[in-house]
Amino acid sequence: MHRNTFNDDFGRINLLYTGNVQGVGFRFSFERIASELGVTGFVKNLPDGKVEAVCEGSKKNLDDLVKRVAERMSGYISSCRVNGGDFSGEFPDFTILS
Repeated sequence: MHRNTFNDDFGRINLLYTGNVQGVGFRFSFERIASELGVTGFVKNLPDGKVEAVCEGSKKNLDDLVKRVAERMSGYISSCRVNGGDFSGEFPDFTILS
């Protein structure tokens, strides 16, 4: 069977951040980093005080995104849950949702 390189090199991650992650510029910092890396998807505040992000891009850029957000926002993050998934290509860019 022929392997699809595009799907092997690209992926999707769902992230859920807890801590003091709302009202501190978290989504704006996240969006800037994602855009710099060419990652698509969205980030949004949740009613319970958490922040959710759904991101797609190359697996390397997704790894870099998680690391850079953790470094830049370390004083605000208590925990981050990461779940992987299959790349869908559904996002044209990266946006902040309200």
